[in-house]
Amino acid sequence: MVAAVLGCAAIAPTAAVRAASSIESTAGELFKSGDYAAVTALYRTQPPGTALSKQFLRLSLMSCVRLGQTDEALSIYERLVPSGQPHDAALLRPLALAVITSHVRDRKEHVRIAAYTVLAELGLPETAAILEDGLLDSSVPVRARAAEAIGKAGLARKSGALRRALGDAMPTVRIAAINALGEAKAADVIPRLTEIGRTEEGAESIFAYAALYQMGQSNRLTDITNAATLPDSDVRMAAIGVLGRLKHSSSLAILSQAVYDPNPSVRAFAAGALGEFGSPGGVAPLTHAMGDEIPMVRAIAAGSLGKLGIQDNRPLLQALIRDPSWQVRASAMEGLLRLGDTTALPLAAELARQPDPSIRGAAAQALGVTSDKQAVAVLDALLQDQQPLPRLKAAKALAKTTGPVVPLLAKALRDSDQAVRITAAGSLLGQLDRKSAPPRRR
Repeated sequence: MVAAVLGCAAIAPTAAVRAASSIESTAGELFKSGDYAAVTALYRTQPPGTALSKQFLRLSLMSCVRLGQTDEALSIYERLVPSGQPHDAALLRPLALAVITSHVRDRKEHVRIAAYTVLAELGLPETAAILEDGLLDSSVPVRARAAEAIGKAGLARKSGALRRALGDAMPTVRIAAINALGEAKAADVIPRLTEIGRTEEGAESIFAYAALYQMGQSNRLTDITNAATLPDSDVRMAAIGVLGRLKHSSSLAILSQAVYDPNPSVRAFAAGALGEFGSPGGVAPLTHAMGDEIPMVRAIAAGSLGKLGIQDNRPLLQALIRDPSWQVRASAMEGLLRLGDTTALPLAAELARQPDPSIRGAAAQALGVTSDKQAVAVLDALLQDQQPLPRLKAAKALAKTTGPVVPLLAKALRDSDQAVRITAAGSLLGQLDRKSAPPRRR
């Protein structure tokens, strides 16, 4: 009798093991043949609470990823990697990418813009087909972001779709294509860029000149410099922005003078361009801009001063953390944090408690330049904000922060706002790719 009972007890788990093995084998064959829908269907037929092998769960997760069913994929991932356990980058990376790419054809324009904005920041060659598809989108910002992303991914030299974008109906898209082709030094488009520079009277010609300059036509710098003083403020802003990006030593005087421009938008552009230019010679004009009557100009000037990385500028920035404008205070805090001055962190906590969500968002953005534990704690709190803007800014700020932030971003993939989830996925990809990249040789 006892022997019979023991025999039955031994048979039951053996049968369960055989069943599990059969399910795993079936899922493996279906996955190998590309029938991902059948794998997910097989997963859904398993009764709740059934113990499933890790391999079967992995196959189910990757099938959901291939089908763009990211919510279910995330649920399976959480089953594979319970809270508190080390994350599995091999599974988390494709899941995060799917969170982004599954929204590139979303009906809501702002969601598509969010997806292509993240793809433009990441510049992943593996998304080439999606990026070229974005150039056909009905949304102008989506097409522009897609053009930027093709350039960032290093695909501009061979992209026929990007060349066709030079004929897009909207200048914003054409300019994004010009910039990408110029950065790639795509010599075959020189005749087209030359024509644009000769026939277009607006900002588009300035970007065409910049692209030609990048491809060796040094005389084009004169055309850009001359445009920085033309009556059209949009043209002046374009020229100033380009001069900051090209960083030619002769341009510093032009940028320095532009902080005195009568148009506040031009002055703001000049302050931003001086930060991108990165020369110590920009300190004096930026100091002037920090006293501008327009808060936007003061804020951009403070951020640019921090980008110069000069420790002697700390007193100037410390004075601005008492500015009447909260936006200016946030930029001054960012500048100080860029200089490694963590005494500005208490201000971050204060900004993060302000009733205006845009101020809380500005605080999150500023904290993205430091990896201090206190900064990460504030960003974690902002990820729980009631408004989506601070959550989105916090998710973006965590992209380059070092430290154990992957769990925070993985949790944000569950956010109620699609744009926040997409942004968190982009930051997560950036974190995972940076951790897996081989160390640089010195």
